[in-house]
Amino acid sequence: MSEHGGGSSEPPESRVPRSRLEDYAEMTVPPREPADERGAPPEPEPAPAPEPPPDDPEAEARRQRFIEVLEEFRRTPVLVPLGEGPGPDGERGLLTADWNGVRFILAFSDGQALARYAQARGEYHREWVYQTILGARLLDVAVPAAGVPCGVALDCADGPDGVVFPPVRGVVPDEAAVDREEGEDI
Repeated sequence: MSEHGGGSSEPPESRVPRSRLEDYAEMTVPPREPADERGAPPEPEPAPAPEPPPDDPEAEARRQRFIEVLEEFRRTPVLVPLGEGPGPDGERGLLTADWNGVRFILAFSDGQALARYAQARGEYHREWVYQTILGARLLDVAVPAAGVPCGVALDCADGPDGVVFPPVRGVVPDEAAVDREEGEDI
């Protein structure tokens, strides 16, 4: 990987430095064109899914698979880009996205997953500053510190291969979970 994108005949001082994420992005499959968010109509609220019967083996298998994925995430260090604005302590906060009243901390399993996200945003050419944070620390410390309903979105540019860890009991600490009853003893 070259700091200036390979062998060019231009002198180094006249070229814009190339981000290493741009090199990763070139190794990925080209993403779909980003939709123009300003002209797109608002998405309708999804209808709640019906609860499967308690003895449904397919539902139980999905629950078990999610638990396995959650346990693996909790013990894995992930890349968390820093956002543009300052966090509560004056330093740059973690990169987040809000969706339907819930904030999600954006996390990535590796540099290529972060590069796919940068490419999908059309920002792969800039430098992305990130921290490496253990998944458990994100869920147990960063989520409650957000002060609003908050979860974690892992590899959000990867479509169905991405994972969302919602702010519910069993995923985040009970005091940060949105599915507990008001006044429920923790």
